[in-house]
Amino acid sequence: MRATRTLLAKASTVGTPSGGLGVVPHALLPPIPLYRRLLRGHRKHLPPEMRVLGDEYVKAEFRAHRGVDNPIHIIGFLTEWQGYAQQIEGEKWRGDKMDKAKIDKMSDTDEQIAQMYELMQAIRKQELEDNDPEFQAAIGKGEGEKQ
Repeated sequence: MRATRTLLAKASTVGTPSGGLGVVPHALLPPIPLYRRLLRGHRKHLPPEMRVLGDEYVKAEFRAHRGVDNPIHIIGFLTEWQGYAQQIEGEKWRGDKMDKAKIDKMSDTDEQIAQMYELMQAIRKQELEDNDPEFQAAIGKGEGEKQ
């Protein structure tokens, strides 16, 4: 992701009345400080199991977007991840549903929808493991049989 100072200066104006994209509460962070903020937010605010999943996802997304040159894509990418960081830090995210407008905006819809579905399945599996004593007992028996 090649974000120049000029681009980042322009990115902070997104959300002004002339920008037409809604209000952005803070100026956009450059990619590396935002990446660090996300990992720090996961470390402070997520349980260990969710942190591993979240860290891997953040790392993969930032790697995948490293070579993006389109300023609109860079601004959109940074805006969404900064919003996510603010949600994690505020812990308002628990139980939230994804906005249909965001789903419609996804560029590689089929691939991104499949990725979101896999993420949802991983979260549901983790919740089942954490909340179902019978599942825990079955795992314990399965481990004992292997030994």
